[in-house]
Amino acid sequence: MEEAKAGLRLVYFVDAAHFVRSPYLGFLWCFIRVFIQAPSGRQRFNVLGALNAITHELVKVTNDTYINSQTICELLAKLAAQGLSLPITLVLDNARYQRCAIVQAFAETLGIELLFLPSYSPNLNLIERLWKFVKKECLYSHYYSDFGQFKQSIEHCLDTLQSDHRAELASLLTLKFQSFHNLNL
Repeated sequence: MEEAKAGLRLVYFVDAAHFVRSPYLGFLWCFIRVFIQAPSGRQRFNVLGALNAITHELVKVTNDTYINSQTICELLAKLAAQGLSLPITLVLDNARYQRCAIVQAFAETLGIELLFLPSYSPNLNLIERLWKFVKKECLYSHYYSDFGQFKQSIEHCLDTLQSDHRAELASLLTLKFQSFHNLNL
């Protein structure tokens, strides 16, 4: 991270978010029964993102099917295609499709370093905060009559992060991580 802060390396936090078109209640309290309109089915919109730790720019790959090793390789190729001269490090969680030999070999051919976080540590992955923000902005207390509107809302939010949500994200996407040292239980 020190090299990234000094402009000597690019560090991206990588993770997938699976946005499901289903009801997300934000807040509801009343004395009488209220029926809330909700979509039927469980259509998913998948976003595989790489969040730059310093600039908070997002590089993404989206689909309606599944995130797998081929999707990770597509994201790696997209990052390498930017033609940046600095070394790139990707911070990933321990998803099986991220650790597989195909992804590791492809990353090595592109000269991208993969750094895997310990298991069960989403608090160390900066992009998890971004996914929570997107859910709050696009899903909680919102109803979309069709899947196209649902996808469009998420895409719009992700595409306008640097312009419309810059101030909110500046305080949310800090490099301060909760960790425990010398913990005695």
